[in-house]
Amino acid sequence: MKLKIGIAGLGRGRTWVNNFSTHKQSEVVAVCDMDTDRLTQYPTEVSKYGDYEKFLKHELDVVVICTPLPEHMKHTIAALEGGKHVLCEVPAVNTLEECKQVVQTVEKTGLKYMLAENSCYSDMNLAWKEKIGGDELGKILYAEAEYVHDCRGIMRHPDGSLTWRASMPPIHYCTHSLGPLLFLIEDRCVSATGLNTGSNIAPELGAIDLEVGLFKTARGTIIKILCGFSIERHPSFHWYVVYGTKGALESQRRYKGSGKGYLQEIAPEREMIPHEIDTGAHGTAESRIADGFIQSIVNDTKPPIDVYEAMDYTAPGICAHLSSELDSSIVQVPNFRESRTL
Repeated sequence: MKLKIGIAGLGRGRTWVNNFSTHKQSEVVAVCDMDTDRLTQYPTEVSKYGDYEKFLKHELDVVVICTPLPEHMKHTIAALEGGKHVLCEVPAVNTLEECKQVVQTVEKTGLKYMLAENSCYSDMNLAWKEKIGGDELGKILYAEAEYVHDCRGIMRHPDGSLTWRASMPPIHYCTHSLGPLLFLIEDRCVSATGLNTGSNIAPELGAIDLEVGLFKTARGTIIKILCGFSIERHPSFHWYVVYGTKGALESQRRYKGSGKGYLQEIAPEREMIPHEIDTGAHGTAESRIADGFIQSIVNDTKPPIDVYEAMDYTAPGICAHLSSELDSSIVQVPNFRESRTL
């Protein structure tokens, strides 16, 4: 018997249509999008909905939420209360109160929830996890990551109105950076400090150029995350480094050649030992996520990135932005596991 999958949001959701359609234990039976042009691109045997409430009435085991970030909490809770397991794109939610509401709904319904953080399941990060788990780096002291991606081209709708990306604080989208680091060291952030540059490059959009978060984990590791989505640098990139008492791991910092807004050629740096390059494609990572989530449902086990870990990856960025609005005062990061009945 195959799990019946419904995909909400067919921009990002096209990836999940492919992954769940090709898995031997699942089938995509319904899709949902307010954009009728997107709906017409899918086969007639798949039910199509322009209304989310009607979509949830379809016979589904799982809903994959790929809708805009401001809708994540509402769509997640509606799916769970409708008896569906949920795989949600990143970030999980947009506020600390939304974190709490999603956690409480998962606990109340007893259904499976997983965050679709693909960066955790790249070839590089899985290899790094083995090294760190094998104590090759010793005690982890410090980690850092950057995600810089000029998204100004998708900060307006065709009619000229602003999309949610324009007003989103960059550090809210820290999960591709912070998530893998916490995944690697199996820790959570307990405090956050934030700073941002303000809106210099795209003041007409109101978009913050760059935002940085500095975090302390429960085990005392220090983590720094930089995010920027309206910055003049191309191509976009992810970069990670982890320092331990026995050595360090560092990913490729930039792609070959120089691009627009990247003017200085940097001489090759001495490699840190051990050193890995990330060659894992999104598709490979996402097929691992799809399979992991399916297995958690079929075998009634913990999802690979469950609701508490989802908030571990999401809430620190929210707290870092709150800190930036409070003259960089330290903000404590809630532990949403504390709501569980012991």
